[in-house]
Amino acid sequence: MVNILFCGNDGVFDGFLTCALSLMKRTSSDEPFAFRIFTMELTRVSPKYTGLPESHVALLERVIKQYNPANTLTVTDVGELYERELGHCPNEGAYCSPYTLLRLLADLVDGMPDDKLLYLDADIMFQRDVHLLYDIDVSAVEYAAARDHYGKYLLYPNYINAGVILFNMKLARQNGLFEKARRELRRKKFLFADQTALIHATTKKKMLPQRFNDQKFLHKHTVVRHFSKRLFWLPYPHTKNIKQWQTDKVHDIFRYRQFDDILDEYTALINNDMTEVHHGE
Repeated sequence: MVNILFCGNDGVFDGFLTCALSLMKRTSSDEPFAFRIFTMELTRVSPKYTGLPESHVALLERVIKQYNPANTLTVTDVGELYERELGHCPNEGAYCSPYTLLRLLADLVDGMPDDKLLYLDADIMFQRDVHLLYDIDVSAVEYAAARDHYGKYLLYPNYINAGVILFNMKLARQNGLFEKARRELRRKKFLFADQTALIHATTKKKMLPQRFNDQKFLHKHTVVRHFSKRLFWLPYPHTKNIKQWQTDKVHDIFRYRQFDDILDEYTALINNDMTEVHHGE
């Protein structure tokens, strides 16, 4: 079983769907996926912070089971846990949404795996087989992660990007990794909240090559393309935050065609879902 964790709300559902499709379409193994999503409603912080509607949960579950009936989807409302552990903490209004903090509740949620857990941000696409990443030995470390493309220059060489993390859940629990990270988040406000707290809490990690979390380029050897905010130099220095489900921008700005089979299927699924909703009305 390949254990996958997403965190977020309906605002990134397109990311959950496209990332899941890329995992299933690029993986040759028959080994099933166990998809998990941590979500919550946090409208006290923002009216847009609503949960994941049942219609989208049903759509995602239907899609993953079409690829393999043994695939599973578990959606957990962690709102109470969040309020108890991280509610009103200094990092609730950090540069990213509070949903990025939810991965740090993984030791408190029932039914989580005892061995490996691959956490993925929603803006992730797999270009190659997930087992190139998932089968990496993490038995002696709490997790494996790649360097942050910009942080490795601006902060320090081994500053990780927390958008792709292969956790060794047994050792992470044993060493109190998640608990220590939550304590850091309650203690002090950080610029890169979840990443910095996790780094401070780490006892031992494994550094992965950039191809397992490529935040800027797409090479032939890239396993994971992370569609995070990127700096463009021309025609003047500026940033753009292009996500994989923005298919026109993926084509026109990045000029990527490697994901067309995935994005075509995603577009068809979304259009069909919208048609069904209108017919239902």
